[in-house]
Amino acid sequence: MSVQKPIRRTTAPQITARKGGEPIVSLTAYHAHTAAIADNHVDFLLVGDSLGMVMHGFESTLPVTLDLMIMHGKAVMRGAQKALVVVDMPFGSYEESPPQAFQNAVRIIKETECGAVKLEGGARMAETVNYLTERGIPVMAHIGLTPQSFNVMGGFKTQGRTRDSWQVLEDDAQAVTEAGAFAVVLEAIAEPLAARITEQVPIPTIGIGASAKCDGQILVMEDMLGLSPRVPKFVRKFGEVGRFIEEAIADYSAEVRSRSFPAEEHTYDVKD
Repeated sequence: MSVQKPIRRTTAPQITARKGGEPIVSLTAYHAHTAAIADNHVDFLLVGDSLGMVMHGFESTLPVTLDLMIMHGKAVMRGAQKALVVVDMPFGSYEESPPQAFQNAVRIIKETECGAVKLEGGARMAETVNYLTERGIPVMAHIGLTPQSFNVMGGFKTQGRTRDSWQVLEDDAQAVTEAGAFAVVLEAIAEPLAARITEQVPIPTIGIGASAKCDGQILVMEDMLGLSPRVPKFVRKFGEVGRFIEEAIADYSAEVRSRSFPAEEHTYDVKD
């Protein structure tokens, strides 16, 4: 009797080991079927709280709940077999205290079986990052434009455009690195600063609207596929899936309304 070897998933330490090497490829994923499609082409998949806007029509990520993240995390884990799956910790699930963050991160890890969690914040969250990593939970950090803080930031604005703002972001990157994060997302950070941070820290930087000089890149899958109605300026559309879906639905609608639906494909024969 042959025993099939289980497929080994990419791990957080393997992502860390890619620092300075071949660029790390990542996308967001929210469903099993898109996770399965992306699985052969990416190093890790992020179940981002952007699902609130992309999947559920919220105006921001703030209404996203822990239960919602866990539900989508389970779906992505069912679809992906090889990529590391990282699940975002939603707003309100980790900021109060390190013990609160640990309790909720444990729920995510146990219920989804994902390989890591991600949380937003630099120096202010370093204690929490350290608390989680010391207790066996791999953490991906996220600095620069942090969408959960857009009300404090005054909107979605590029960070690090003036040199006098660089030091805060450099300190953030250093703080989460020293706290034990295995990688750090740099979102909407001016290219010279993103390149500088990438040179300074020994963990991989994952850029989103930051710099091609980061150790890797991530995009919201629906943005790069042309499915999102509002797409950031830095996103290149690699497809026009939204247009194809609309055309297909329009064709279907026209067939139904004209009663020209091909009956032989959609009915069953009556058998004696």
